[in-house]
Amino acid sequence: MTRVRDIAPLVAAAALAVGAVVAARTAGCDDPGHYEVRSWGYELVGGCIAPGDIIVPNPAPAPKPVDTNPFARD
Repeated sequence: MTRVRDIAPLVAAAALAVGAVVAARTAGCDDPGHYEVRSWGYELVGGCIAPGDIIVPNPAPAPKPVDTNPFARD
């Protein structure tokens, strides 16, 4: 019984690794893309991600700090 407990994590890790390889190979992307150095930094050229695929919402405005000073005047 202890051998099963010792081997089970290894079997699970191997199964997850095989699943990751299969998922990467069957992702359906022929051109993984590459990075090119630009004047402002790096830019991903090619690949399967279009500009509208990732939507980043506008950040919420920061809340005003609460004044906890009991001697503050309004």
